[in-house]
Amino acid sequence: MRWKRKHIFEGWLALAGVASCLLIASSCKNKPGAQQETPKFGTIHISVDESFKPVIDSEIQVFESSFPDAHIIPHYKPEAECFRDLAADSTRMIIVTKGLTPDEEKYYLQTTHIEPTYDQLAYDAIAVIVNNNAKDSIFELKDLQSMLNGTDKQHQVVLDGLSATSTVRYAIDSLLGGKSLGKTVTAAKTSPDVLNYVAQNPRAVGFIGVSWIGDQDDPVQQSFLKKVRIASIRCVTCGGETYVKPYQGNIALKRYPLVRGLYYILKENYSGIGNNFANFLQYERGQLIFRRAYLVPAKMPFEIRDAQINQ
Repeated sequence: MRWKRKHIFEGWLALAGVASCLLIASSCKNKPGAQQETPKFGTIHISVDESFKPVIDSEIQVFESSFPDAHIIPHYKPEAECFRDLAADSTRMIIVTKGLTPDEEKYYLQTTHIEPTYDQLAYDAIAVIVNNNAKDSIFELKDLQSMLNGTDKQHQVVLDGLSATSTVRYAIDSLLGGKSLGKTVTAAKTSPDVLNYVAQNPRAVGFIGVSWIGDQDDPVQQSFLKKVRIASIRCVTCGGETYVKPYQGNIALKRYPLVRGLYYILKENYSGIGNNFANFLQYERGQLIFRRAYLVPAKMPFEIRDAQINQ
């Protein structure tokens, strides 16, 4: 009888051990990654529209200084490639110039079984740049349209690619009404290549994101501004012949006509680095970095004061 009880007790111990192993295995399986990632620990890769490299580099630098064990590795590429990465599940976070339509939200939910979250982070603008020796630096919207569709033979337009980039998409959708770019439009590989092309060609007119030339404390961006000039575009809401540059006040008040948004899109159904970084970008420190980079923060008040210049 004693022998029987002993073996029954040992059997219960064995079953308890198996149950414990299964519970531990299940727990480990539900962890967000092999490194047991948390909001403050681990490494993630994100895909970012190349137009925003300067400001996102700054955001990541400050974020990682606050969370030394959390590492974000950005991959800068054309906007369309960022969306392909999200669809292919090769990244869970992208930073681009558009949010998701209801159909796109449904698509990602059906294909990845994760409901994506997204929100606007800031307002950006497309800056038009010209050579320092260019005769023209003041344009109407119709002038830009003529350059882009190829009917203007006096200027040579250069974009950061002929397809897939957010700048190209904006030019086609917002300026050309969906029509194709003219055959005379030149493609540069990156935004710095656009700047260098314009600096070397007096007839060139370049289109780039304002964050490449807006930070007055960045010596690299200031060196760019020594090579080119920022053009003024007619304000269509101001009345009269008012021409404005993509300064923050003009972006905030929509006086500058070439304004676009900056968004994050995230597929992360647990509390990981992606959610932490998204929160950082929307809170005060992240928003102040956008403001310093000459973008207009979308999540914090942007104060505009009247000023008078005494000559």
